[in-house]
Amino acid sequence: MPLESPITEEYAGGAEGLWRALPSAGKLRNAVHPPRPHLGPAVASILVLAATGCAPTLGEAPPSAGIAAPAAFERERLIGRWGVASFHDDKDRKRTEREAKAQCSLPYTIAKGPTDGVMMHVADDPKLYELRLKGDAAGKTYLGFEAPPGDPQDREILSATDNILIMRFVDPDANRRYGTFVYVRCGA
Repeated sequence: MPLESPITEEYAGGAEGLWRALPSAGKLRNAVHPPRPHLGPAVASILVLAATGCAPTLGEAPPSAGIAAPAAFERERLIGRWGVASFHDDKDRKRTEREAKAQCSLPYTIAKGPTDGVMMHVADDPKLYELRLKGDAAGKTYLGFEAPPGDPQDREILSATDNILIMRFVDPDANRRYGTFVYVRCGA
C-alpha cells in the first residue's frame, strides 16, 4: 500500500509546494530566503535588449562599422583630373597604375560638389552625384552618400596620396564586376 502524505502530494508542485506542505514553513522560508524586491520589468527589459542584439555581451567588442569618425584626409586630395584603370588581382596593381597614367589623354575629372563633397559617378549610373568622405571608428575612409560609413553604395579608399588613389566598392557584386580602382593624377 503506497504511503500517502501531504508532503509528497504537495511536492509534486515543486519547491513552492514543498514549502507550503511543511508546518511553519512561512517563517522558516523567510529566514532561509528573505523576500526580494520585484525585478520582473528590469529583467524583462534586459532580456528583450539582449535578444534583439541591442545589448553587448561580455567579452564582445561593439561593432565599429557604421560608427562615423572624421575621414583620414580632406576632399581637396580627390579634386582634379585623373587617369583611371582597375584590377582584380593584386599582382596586376603596378601594371594597372601604368595603364591609369596612360588614360590621362581622356582624364576623369573629380570636381568640388555644391556642399562639402565631390562630384563623381556611382556604380551602374551615368549621372554625377555628390559624394562625401566618411571615416569609421576602425580608421577606414569611405566615399559615398549620406549614410553610415561602409554602406553598400560606398567606396572604401584603400590608400590615398596626392598622386595615387586606390579604392573599391563596398558592395561585393559591384566590387566583383569593377575590381579595385587606381586613380593616377594627371600631370604628376
